[in-house]
Amino acid sequence: MRVAVVGATGRIGSLTVAALQRDGHDVVPISRTHGVDVVASTGLDEALAGVEAVIDTTSINAATEAEAVGFFTTATANLLAAEQRAGVVHHVVLSIARVRTVPGNPHMAGKRAQEAAVEAGPIPYTIVPATQFYDFPAMAAGWVEHDGVAQLPPLLMQPIAPADVADILARVAVGAAQGRHRDIAGPEPQDLIDMAHRTLAVQGRSIRLVPTWHGGIFDETAAGDALLPAADAEIAPTTFDEWLAAQREVSGG
Repeated sequence: MRVAVVGATGRIGSLTVAALQRDGHDVVPISRTHGVDVVASTGLDEALAGVEAVIDTTSINAATEAEAVGFFTTATANLLAAEQRAGVVHHVVLSIARVRTVPGNPHMAGKRAQEAAVEAGPIPYTIVPATQFYDFPAMAAGWVEHDGVAQLPPLLMQPIAPADVADILARVAVGAAQGRHRDIAGPEPQDLIDMAHRTLAVQGRSIRLVPTWHGGIFDETAAGDALLPAADAEIAPTTFDEWLAAQREVSGG
């Protein structure tokens, strides 16, 4: 199939491009690097010529709910309109597990708006809700680090390897539209702060982590099992220990 990947230079987008190419599909990478801007709606018609399916992996680090909602609604509206003109038959969007039950996070508000736009749009779709990725805790520590200290929420999660997410997106895109896919998650529940400690150690980074609900990433609405996947979730194979060992090999540790 001819499949377009939006956000193709991001960490999930680039892995999804590789997964599709590995399986023999014709991949159209879409990003500003490739001369296509989904927010400005420039270059989309040319990029989507002959494309049968689109995988949207776009993301934004938004400081406010309004910024996140504005980005996702605009980008999705532009994408769906261009897909309709091009005759695309399947729109796949990467979303977040439990996104509808955790209000206290700007990014999740944006993803809820994105889901609503896709559900109301003209293209048959599959929404793939994923739990947080294995690299999220260390990334989050970097986002909020100040003078060697990062305040992080004591989240319980069941995170997933980025490469497993990409494999699932690639598989889903070349099949029929499903509406809402089952949650996808990794094999085991994890503690965000413990994951951040272990990942930062492998990376050779020294950041003191302070557990708190006042660090700005999530508030108490994400406490307890709020971020855990549904009982019928599709469980991906890669464990956090396996992913961390691969990161250690890359870093030479």
